[in-house]
Amino acid sequence: MSRELDRKLISELSKEKLTDFIFLHLRNMWAVDGLYYLGIEENWGTEKATEVDSKVWEIMGKIEARRLKDFLKIKKNDIPTVIKALQYSGWALDLEDKEIIIEKNKGIVRNVKCRVQNTRLKKGLKEFGCKPVRWGFLESFAKEFNPNIRVDCKVCPPDKHPNDLWCQWEFTMRKPSVNNKLK
Repeated sequence: MSRELDRKLISELSKEKLTDFIFLHLRNMWAVDGLYYLGIEENWGTEKATEVDSKVWEIMGKIEARRLKDFLKIKKNDIPTVIKALQYSGWALDLEDKEIIIEKNKGIVRNVKCRVQNTRLKKGLKEFGCKPVRWGFLESFAKEFNPNIRVDCKVCPPDKHPNDLWCQWEFTMRKPSVNNKLK
């Protein structure tokens, strides 16, 4: 089958089915991510699995930002634009019960019900210390738009967190340093 035949096949889905199809593939991507993580964790431990996962997601942030900029024809690099683009990312698109706040100079992304963490807990596994993994992804994603965007983690496992919040990320613009103003 060629890509053109694949496009035709997909175009035959109803609009509602197409949306569900996208979410199905996002959940499949997360399943692959979880399975390779668990495999590494089982063979080489949590620390090594997290190290590999962090590197993969950091690179993925840059790749996904570039692809989304191209696909959505994004030219701006301010915080509202970056947060809007992030909403289309594989990480954010199917987050359950996410809260996104977009202001002129600040963006906040909150994950109040994390499928990955809740799945681990249901399987009798401990919380995954995903902070370095998510931080690497979000920083590289944001920097691909604008290297002056700062990403701060307000809370994310392994941090202690309230029952109604798994993680919260804040995006702000770095202020130019005095040295940069003089140049």
